[in-house]
Amino acid sequence: MKNRVLVYILCGILIFIIAASVLFDFHSDHQNNTEKSMEKVTLAEVAHTIFYAPQYVAIENGYFEEYGIDVELILTSGADKVTAAVLSGDADIGFSGSEATIYVYNGGEKDYLKTFAQLTQKDGTFLVSRKKYDHFTLEDLKGKSVIGGRAGGMPEMTFEYALKQNGIDPKNDLEIDTSVAFAAMSGAFIGGQGDFVTLFEDSATICIQQNSYPVSLPSF
Repeated sequence: MKNRVLVYILCGILIFIIAASVLFDFHSDHQNNTEKSMEKVTLAEVAHTIFYAPQYVAIENGYFEEYGIDVELILTSGADKVTAAVLSGDADIGFSGSEATIYVYNGGEKDYLKTFAQLTQKDGTFLVSRKKYDHFTLEDLKGKSVIGGRAGGMPEMTFEYALKQNGIDPKNDLEIDTSVAFAAMSGAFIGGQGDFVTLFEDSATICIQQNSYPVSLPSF
């Protein structure tokens, strides 16, 4: 009787050891397979901006890694630079205005880009002034010079759209400077160029810290 009990105990211990070994190996293999299956995605950003905050939080908290995605961010200032990065293969996807895909398609590129997601419903541009206005309206832009961004770029086009929606002619009522590259706009304004500048955050805050002033821009 005692021998039979001893046999049962030894069998139970053996089964436990085998089961533990199988589970441990499975867990290790699962971890290794997860690490091996991580797919790296290079993402070109037109700007580091507060509007992409959910993405930064997701990366920092490892949400993409849970789905096997290793995201690498690269900064390519300007939609034209984002487009070049994607077309050249330096980036897999890019964040920029959708006009970039249109320009590439109209240019006859066979391997053209495609817009597949909408991250924001409105343009994220802020209007910054060199002079302080206690009660600013868009009428105050008349006769002034505004650094508006690259001609044909989404920020510049939406700025003109907002002006037209408020009865201001962007061609005749003010001067919109489109000669300054996207990445150089805040520097040009800080250096003394223009009465106003359209900027994303945190470039707008940097300009404000240089004794410039934020002014209201209607939502569009």
